Amino acid sequence: MKKPSLSPLFSHVCKKAVFYLVTYFIALSLIFVIIRLMPGNPIEQLVARLVAGRRGRPVFGVDRLYLLFIEEFGLDKPMHEQYFIYMQNMLSSTINLLTFRICPVLQSANFGISIMYYPRTVMDIMTGKLLWSLSLLLPSIIIGFVVGNYLGAIAASKKGVMDNVVFNISLFLSNIPYYCLALILLFVFAFIWPVFPIGGGYSFGRAGFSLTLDWIIDYLYHYALPFLSLVLITIGGQAIGMRVMMIYELNSDYYVYSKQLGLSERKLVNYAYQNAILPQITGLALSFGSIFGGSLVTEIVFNYPGIGLALYNAILRHDYPLIQGCFALITLATLLANFLMDILYVFIDPRIRVVYAGEKA
Repeated sequence: MKKPSLSPLFSHVCKKAVFYLVTYFIALSLIFVIIRLMPGNPIEQLVARLVAGRRGRPVFGVDRLYLLFIEEFGLDKPMHEQYFIYMQNMLSSTINLLTFRICPVLQSANFGISIMYYPRTVMDIMTGKLLWSLSLLLPSIIIGFVVGNYLGAIAASKKGVMDNVVFNISLFLSNIPYYCLALILLFVFAFIWPVFPIGGGYSFGRAGFSLTLDWIIDYLYHYALPFLSLVLITIGGQAIGMRVMMIYELNSDYYVYSKQLGLSERKLVNYAYQNAILPQITGLALSFGSIFGGSLVTEIVFNYPGIGLALYNAILRHDYPLIQGCFALITLATLLANFLMDILYVFIDPRIRVVYAGEKA
């Protein structure tokens, strides 16, 4: 009797899931090791900050306070015990985040207590910063993908002056580092022509999110330069990729043969665009990590109150729990985006669906 075999699509999903889980495990391990190779003692900085306001008065029990914090943050344990506790906390927090249990997440996710913002929890800090980062990252990815692919397709199909202009501008934008474009925009539009503010997410004196019209206008005023520094590079990279793929499709055998049969060029260009967009979707998933990294650098340049700025300040002050939490969240988001794109690509590309259908048959 023949044993029932698993669906090829299900096997594909399982293999991808195992691959990304192993990658995530290795990334968490590297984060743990690299952070502890950093010079400096975060507990000494915490104790110094707590007793700084007692100048001129005797401070008793500083050594005892230091030992209490060492014990509270688990730094008195052997390194292998710290590692196992760290991995247990990271993996349990990741599971809580992936289950989308919104209310329990903030309570059960155990990324630890921040040293820099003691006694606030890391999850509380990241929750406040995450919305700022997503509001900057997601629109830049979506708009950059749509506009960039449209410009690349137009340049390849129209050719001539349009192609030269789009190609040269896109080539420049796609090869310029995120921080470099951010500094250029900052210098030009905040110093030479002070059209926009030099940084921040809102004007001094305002706090948090608000849905009032006045606050939204002020936020968009601060949002413009960080957004442009991300979306322009994304547009450039997508336009270059789409132009190359469209040129390949426009010179393919099916396009030339169909054109000789008398099919309308507009319809053929639409077919070519549908074929050319598929590799672009895959490329977007692969470039998500670099875009995310560019977003973090942009936040630092513009002092934008997101995850990137929080991570930068945590590194400067050796805040181990906050560094670990930020890196774990960034790694999880990057791997999850690539995993979902790998799965969706099976349904988007009909050629892959045919392969799986053939294997199942």
